[in-house]
Amino acid sequence: MNYQQTLDFLYSKLPMFTRVGASAFKKDLTNTIILCEALGNPQDKFKSIHVAGTNGKGSTSHMLASVLQAQGYKTGLYTSPHLKDFRERIRINGKMMSKTEVVSFVKDQQKLIEKTEPSFFEVTVAMAFDHFAKHQVDVAVIEVGLGGRLDSTNIITPQISVITNISLDHMNMLGNTLTEIAREKAGIIKKNIPVVIGETQEESAPVFISKAKELGAPIVFADAVLTAQHFKIRNNKLSLSVYQNSEIKYKDLQSDLTGVYQHKNILTVLETLAVLNEKTGIKTDQEAIHKGISQVKKQTGLQGRWQTLSKNPLVICDTGHNEAGIAEVIKNIAQTHYQNLHIVFGMVKDKDISKVLSLMPKNATYYFCKPDLERGLAADELKAQAAVFNLNGNSYASVAQAKEKAIQSANPKDLVFIGGSTFVVAEAI
Repeated sequence: MNYQQTLDFLYSKLPMFTRVGASAFKKDLTNTIILCEALGNPQDKFKSIHVAGTNGKGSTSHMLASVLQAQGYKTGLYTSPHLKDFRERIRINGKMMSKTEVVSFVKDQQKLIEKTEPSFFEVTVAMAFDHFAKHQVDVAVIEVGLGGRLDSTNIITPQISVITNISLDHMNMLGNTLTEIAREKAGIIKKNIPVVIGETQEESAPVFISKAKELGAPIVFADAVLTAQHFKIRNNKLSLSVYQNSEIKYKDLQSDLTGVYQHKNILTVLETLAVLNEKTGIKTDQEAIHKGISQVKKQTGLQGRWQTLSKNPLVICDTGHNEAGIAEVIKNIAQTHYQNLHIVFGMVKDKDISKVLSLMPKNATYYFCKPDLERGLAADELKAQAAVFNLNGNSYASVAQAKEKAIQSANPKDLVFIGGSTFVVAEAI
């Protein structure tokens, strides 16, 4: 098989969460263990950092990888889903796994794959671990796909576990309350391995504290140690200063991820690096931290986080897609200068659509669309549900058509926002 045929094999043969939803989620680690044992347990051959959370885990993972790269570590990065290219999921020092290596892995493991019948995600996790081991990375940042306890990535024993936050998402698989979801995320906490929690939340904090105590895992809440102040956005950079015990720790830290919500992720990253410095052999200095946080997109290829696609009119996209994520997007829209607001919007069927729609601004023209996958919610159906919340606009046959119409309809000083789903953003980019 060539590269495209290899991808077609993976997409068509294996249950894929992004395509079919919950039915692709395997509720145990058996297949991942079988695949990795056949590969000689590559996950045990490099140091790792494990990152879970409802929102922010992708940005946090990319920031950590960027800082580690800036320090000179050969750094692996595993994330999901991809936006444009499958190989975005598996990178070393920002460089995607080669097409040849993807083809070679699948060819070598095809019989095992057909025998085991793993999910798409299980195969990609094994592929990533094998790739990082073969290339002898110093450290790999591993982002959880979904949940934590039963996620395929949870066969690693990391140097540190990181949980960004908890909010309501994937309730059909993880639980209907923040406490239940927190229990699933807490599944990445390992015996005696330090854990950093990004945000202190009333419902989830006791769950994490209890789990960490049970396993003897040192635990710290980043927002209890660090605070961010003096926010500014200038020259396409978010600028802020970070304090610890009222003393400045990082002055005028610059980030190329300009969503104001990123300050939460930055605090999580800084505290994670501090714990790594103190408790492991992974050391980073101030110079690497400043460089890494200021050049995340350049060093890791991250896209879709409050990303400017064009100007006049200003076109911005963001992958926030659940209640908490959309709430942060709305704050960013409120801080943006524009005359009229146009919103290109699409969602998938298995989200809590009404909660998200209740947050969306009413003083906007909407361009409803369906992302091109089975889970996508029909544009007409989304339009009908949105009308209940006084969100008005027209439906379009595709994301591309909706985007084109929004830009055509906008004046040079207007804002066109594109979002609602990672898959809408992927098509828009």
